[in-house]
Amino acid sequence: MPSKASIIVLAGAAIVGAFYAGPLVFPEMKPKRDALVAQYPLLAQLPGLDVPSTAKPEGAAHAPASAAGGGRPGAGGGGRPAVPVATAKVVRQAMPVRFDTIGTVQPIASVTLRSRVESQVLSVNFEDGANVKQGDILYQLDSRGIEAQIKQAEANLSRSRAQLDQAKRDVARNEALAANEYASRQKLDDSRTAVQTVSAQIRSDEAVLENLNVQLSYYTIRAPINGRIGVAGVKTGNIAKTGDSSVPLATINQISPIYVSFAVPQRLLPELRTALAEGTSKVQATPQGLTDAVDGKIAVIENSVDAASGTILLRGIFENQNDVLWPGALCDVRLVIRTEPNAVVVPREAVQTGQNGPLVFTITDGVAKVRPVVVDRTLRGLTVIKTGLNGDETVVTDGQLLLTDGARVEQRRGGGGGSRPPGASEGAPPTVSAPAPRAAPASVSTPAATPPAPSAAPLAADGKAPASPPQTGSASPNATKGAT
Repeated sequence: MPSKASIIVLAGAAIVGAFYAGPLVFPEMKPKRDALVAQYPLLAQLPGLDVPSTAKPEGAAHAPASAAGGGRPGAGGGGRPAVPVATAKVVRQAMPVRFDTIGTVQPIASVTLRSRVESQVLSVNFEDGANVKQGDILYQLDSRGIEAQIKQAEANLSRSRAQLDQAKRDVARNEALAANEYASRQKLDDSRTAVQTVSAQIRSDEAVLENLNVQLSYYTIRAPINGRIGVAGVKTGNIAKTGDSSVPLATINQISPIYVSFAVPQRLLPELRTALAEGTSKVQATPQGLTDAVDGKIAVIENSVDAASGTILLRGIFENQNDVLWPGALCDVRLVIRTEPNAVVVPREAVQTGQNGPLVFTITDGVAKVRPVVVDRTLRGLTVIKTGLNGDETVVTDGQLLLTDGARVEQRRGGGGGSRPPGASEGAPPTVSAPAPRAAPASVSTPAATPPAPSAAPLAADGKAPASPPQTGSASPNATKGAT
């Protein structure tokens, strides 16, 4: 159970906290606190207390208005000093409409080599991982059996051609005999039929020979496309098997040109189709581990939307002359649909979130004004404003937490708080310095050297001015105003 001393200390801390922080949280309490201080001027000596002075020092009746108040009673929140802020100009500039995602590199053509005949491998004519060109000989299989069959077919064809010559001679002889009625018409017809029969046999022999020549080509395996070949699956001396379950001889992937496949939300489909028709879209791919992007263009829009994810698949085509993109690799994809030439742009830090949505603080004649805005998108540290700004305003980029609508502001000193256009350094947010320390309630800082005596302080019973309370906090705003 806490002791009575602890309870007294906690209660005192709560009263002091309410005395200092209450008007900051509940502004309607400030007039009551100011009235209490006016009734008991001794309270005005409390460090860090922000109240209007109850009396002016002698000779200060015609002193100029405080710079913090700006000579406007009530401006900036009841005579409070101007709030130091960092600002930037609202500008109009070209801003791309883009979408960033992750894509996968895919070859346009990929061929898995398999043998169409079963035979022994005589030679492997490539190095693993080499670049090959269409028509290059990759494997040579043992073709002695098929070559023997081809010779046999050629012999059969020669025999059939000789028989055709004999049949044609018989037809000519029978025609002469039949004309002089030395041979019957039947014998002439039989000789003509023999010519037709042998002609058909020749065509059959030619087809057999052509088929064998086609089979002979299976024993010499050539590259069907240009690309990069993988590791040889079957080495010299092994038997190449046929069928889908057989060991592939090798795989060739086309490297240039090449696809990068990625998905985008289906809401972008109308804009994408328009951009493709107008030729305003482009794609950039950056392989993971590299910093330089490769430029390409949209080649294929899938013919259906994935109902499970609500996305549509796109393929960008890239020349890839330096083999930067590798099949199967992941890469960062940047899809630029179009570029808005005259977008209203502010630094990202200028946009705040209020109860009614996004807002910015604009500066007009040293006074902050709340301006509701509609945000379109954020890109490279810049926010594109759809509505709410015209493009010629000055907005606050740092110090908004101390601002209210109508508060007076001043440009932050000490560098880093200049009014830099948002696009001055590749879209990076403006560099601002830390806020300058002001007289905040109950803030602990270095004690003031000699604080000025309070105005109209009451005398003690012995006729002497009472001793000033110990200065454990920063100097009061009243003392600061007097110095200013």
